[in-house]
Amino acid sequence: MRNLRFRSAATAATTALVAALALTACGQTDAVGAASKPDDAKTVSTSTPTPKSTSTPTAKDEATDKPQDSNRHNAETAGSSSGKNSSGSAKSGARTTCTGGNTKVTVTNVARPINHLLVTATNTGKGTCDAYYAPLLGFDDAQAVTQINEDSKPQAVVTLAPGESAYASIALGGDGSPDIAAYQLSVHFAGRANEGSVGSPANLTLPKGTMISDTTSVSYWQSTMADALTW
Repeated sequence: MRNLRFRSAATAATTALVAALALTACGQTDAVGAASKPDDAKTVSTSTPTPKSTSTPTAKDEATDKPQDSNRHNAETAGSSSGKNSSGSAKSGARTTCTGGNTKVTVTNVARPINHLLVTATNTGKGTCDAYYAPLLGFDDAQAVTQINEDSKPQAVVTLAPGESAYASIALGGDGSPDIAAYQLSVHFAGRANEGSVGSPANLTLPKGTMISDTTSVSYWQSTMADALTW
């Protein structure tokens, strides 16, 4: 009986040990299964291809694009500026008629030929002006303009760039000796149509001792002093 109890106890202990081993084995299996999950997840995450973005520019691309945009903007600005400069130049270079308002007019004595005065009109404007026909002269309180020497008509209208001058000579004696004292001279400018004067006149003081006559005449505007003094 004692041996039977001992065997029964041994059998029970063996059974308990086997059960414990079985439970331990199950626990290890579960642990291994649990540990494998992160590996599986890692595998899935690394195997999924990462989409390559083509729409978002890199810092290098942005750095490359900015100078190009800047250059294009500068070119457009330069073009705009050039257009303004061109437009301003065209406006400042507009062609007009020479008048007392855009020229400086002087009258002076000359040594040769005798009994002559020289009228000079210098363009003081920013654009070109045309000196049409002959200056329209009025001595003192004269009611009519001084006669014009038609033989002095040039082949072309005298055109003055800024700073250039046109010249006309006044033959004081004409066909006789000057015998009328004169003190003031008004110089009017003819327009393109030659129908009276245009613009403002120049009012000058004549050189001291100026004498005129009934036959005093003036030449057409000339481009040189020498041409003017031939009349």
